[in-house]
Amino acid sequence: MKSAHILLSVFGTVAAAHEKRTDGGTGGGTGGGKDTHGDGPSASELLDDRLGRLCLLVGGCILAFFLIWHNAIRFSNHIHPYWAWLKKSVVYAPLFRTRHNREFRLSAAVNVGTLPTRFQTFLLLGIIAMNATLCSIDIPYSSAETTVLGVIRNRSGTLAVVNLIPLVVMGGRNNPFIKLLNVSFDTWNLLHRWFARIVVLEALTHVIAWMINKVHTKGWDAVTESFKGQFIMTGLIAMVAFLLLALHSPSAIRHAFYETFLHLHILFVAAALGFLCVHLKSKAARKYLYAAIALWVAERFTRLALLLYRNIGKKTSTTADVEVLPGEALRITLKLVRPWKFKPGQHLYLYVPSVGFWMSHPFTAAWSEAVDDLTDEKGLVRSRQDVLSAQKTSISLVIRRRTGFTNSLFEKASATRDGRISLKAMVEGPYGVDHSLDSYGTVMLFAAGVGITHHVSFVRYLVGGYAAGTVSARRVTLVWIIQSPEHLEWIRPWMNSILSMEGRRDVLRILLFITRPRNTREIHSPSSTVQMFPGKPNIPTLVDAEVENQVGAMGVLVCGTGSLSDDVRRVCRTRQSGSHIDFLEESFSW
Repeated sequence: MKSAHILLSVFGTVAAAHEKRTDGGTGGGTGGGKDTHGDGPSASELLDDRLGRLCLLVGGCILAFFLIWHNAIRFSNHIHPYWAWLKKSVVYAPLFRTRHNREFRLSAAVNVGTLPTRFQTFLLLGIIAMNATLCSIDIPYSSAETTVLGVIRNRSGTLAVVNLIPLVVMGGRNNPFIKLLNVSFDTWNLLHRWFARIVVLEALTHVIAWMINKVHTKGWDAVTESFKGQFIMTGLIAMVAFLLLALHSPSAIRHAFYETFLHLHILFVAAALGFLCVHLKSKAARKYLYAAIALWVAERFTRLALLLYRNIGKKTSTTADVEVLPGEALRITLKLVRPWKFKPGQHLYLYVPSVGFWMSHPFTAAWSEAVDDLTDEKGLVRSRQDVLSAQKTSISLVIRRRTGFTNSLFEKASATRDGRISLKAMVEGPYGVDHSLDSYGTVMLFAAGVGITHHVSFVRYLVGGYAAGTVSARRVTLVWIIQSPEHLEWIRPWMNSILSMEGRRDVLRILLFITRPRNTREIHSPSSTVQMFPGKPNIPTLVDAEVENQVGAMGVLVCGTGSLSDDVRRVCRTRQSGSHIDFLEESFSW
């Protein structure tokens, strides 16, 4: 509960900013359509400011509620029947029927996005309703039209600036609420996109209300004349930047031109915040803008500082050994300058300057281990003490060849004689929620294609924990769906290590499904605990088999295609009443 108090105090500090003002109001004028104010804020402007702080406070209370609820369901068995119903009907439920993560595609290259879950939809509707309510309450609708438009203009402008704070926090890779609430970046990114849409709509309302008011009181010539002033011109440029952010951010554009989207996004954000800062320099709402800018700059500075510290040593830097694998895949082994500690399922962002100078892409860390550097920079053998002090971390990834960055990297490695190349690289991370599987007696892991990289580290952790008696797992089943047996080469060295671990046969079962075998001779099962089958798995049958022999609570974790995630989600939802099953999903949408 201490975390909840911390959470409320953070939002309370921002929300409870002093009400005393020494300069102008929040928006671009008062009810009469003026562009400047007198010596102090009006009653309407004070109300707008209070509503803005109320918006932040409500957001903080909602986050605190979810934090308390998250901890309550972990430690209380009394609410299990109610929690099972909520999981089935709200938390795990798609918006309509069974589709959630399976993308809507216009073509193989054009993806128009996914549907939110039912819970996410309720949350989004609540956020939209709160903003709509705050924009429309306490407005003197019976007054003159110019007065009403002036209040709407100020109110919408204030709330647009206030909403920049959660917008910035939710879009950051170092969002503190990811770990605090154990909610994935994928969900926060969804909220980030919707807060952005709300900000654009409120900013557009602000501009339109100002323009209508100006036209009604002084005509179009006055509107044109206003653009010559710094106050109106900077506000207009900020509005154009917001519109450009909205127009270039649809899913189809993001996925088709990700690198271009990313750089333009940063450029437009910087322009919007910069010109808005000038626009609001004498307005009460500037404190919210300064808070948003401070958060954005601090997050960027922190990332840059950690990136340089973790990847650049006195005489060395991070390197990436890239190896071409069958099935148009790459195995990348990163040798880091300083020791890192990764948890199973976490991901990192990879920079390879020779491929894309400032491009970074997220990849799951499939395998990590400590590496002893036995020789120094001159090639001389180190002493035992020096070896221990020079210990580094090696992290391995498997990535499929797609377009853009991965295609360029694949072609660069393929151009060498043996399909191997060593490149300078930088790594940012680790990121991701902590999907702790320690307390589950039965664990099922579903993976498709390179989704196996998310599960390999979990398998090693659970098998090792079983032998050491540090986890509850007594049954671990890995289901991996691949197109060809040659894809087994992606993780062969790591799987060999897992299969040789103590107690592996007692706890681990591996089921391989080959969807496109060239002939039946490719399908053979090495043992009773490692079995291979042709075709796709029957997910309900596999889950039911584990439920019949379930030991303790059951955790089902899936990482793969959207259709696989939706199928596993549907099966887990329909089996909530008779068994304790938690559905965990790893996905990354952007």
